[in-house]
Formats: sequence, structure tokens, C-alpha cells
Amino acid sequence: MYYSKDHLWVKVDNSIAILGITDYAQSTLGEIVFLELPEVGLQQ
Repeated sequence: MYYSKDHLWVKVDNSIAILGITDYAQSTLGEIVFLELPEVGLQQ
């Protein structure tokens, strides 16, 4: 698993990525009301 400074994580399994937020972020941020994902196949 890979973690960001903003308490986000990603787990890559073959060609599938699973995204999440840490327990700390869940307890301090409250509700997630917006999520913006890149287009499928877009690499940065």
C-alpha cells in the first residue's frame, strides 16, 4: 500500500487500484461530499 501526506492510500493489485483514506482522516474529516477521479486510461 502507498500512503500520501494527506492520509490517502492506494493498494494496487495487478491492474486494479483500490483507494481509501486512513482511520485518522475518517475520524477528523467527517463526511466525504466530493470526489473527482481522472478519466480511465489517463496517466499523469
